[in-house]
Amino acid sequence: MSTTQKYMNVMQKPYVEKVVVNISVGQAGLPLQRATTVLEQLTEQKPIHRKAKQNVRDWGIRRNEPIACIVTLRRLKAITFLKKAFDAVNKQLSESCFDVNGNFSFGINEHIEIPGTKYDPQLGIFGMDVSITIEKPGYRVKRRHRMKSKIGKKQRVRPVEAINYVRDEYDIEFQGGSFD
Repeated sequence: MSTTQKYMNVMQKPYVEKVVVNISVGQAGLPLQRATTVLEQLTEQKPIHRKAKQNVRDWGIRRNEPIACIVTLRRLKAITFLKKAFDAVNKQLSESCFDVNGNFSFGINEHIEIPGTKYDPQLGIFGMDVSITIEKPGYRVKRRHRMKSKIGKKQRVRPVEAINYVRDEYDIEFQGGSFD
């Protein structure tokens, strides 16, 4: 049974709103530039830098120092990258990756595990976090500037719906925890 046949009401069919890819280096300078280059090669989009929010003396991090780079992917770029990222984790996730709103995150230990990526000794190897937001049509009413409104219970994405969507759409296997 395909996902289009499963949802009689098109407003109830979940979809991937965005994919956020984050590489945290912990220091500014050359390592951050290398991470930015890696992220730009993987996503074909220019990353932005994130700054430290507080001082951490033990790690040598100062407030407002750039320590990470991040990219937000939407639509076709998000789907394309997500398929590659799932291949990097062998299409296996834990159900504990999902939050109560149906969003989920997972980590990739080495960026060279992503298919089509080659090791470059000048850049090195970086790990990354991938966060996915799943929504249903109609979420716009919550974010719009004029006449904001709440989203009804039926329109929110529950963890079970998100797990089933990811399982059906991307052929992912799950282990651990249970939302059923």
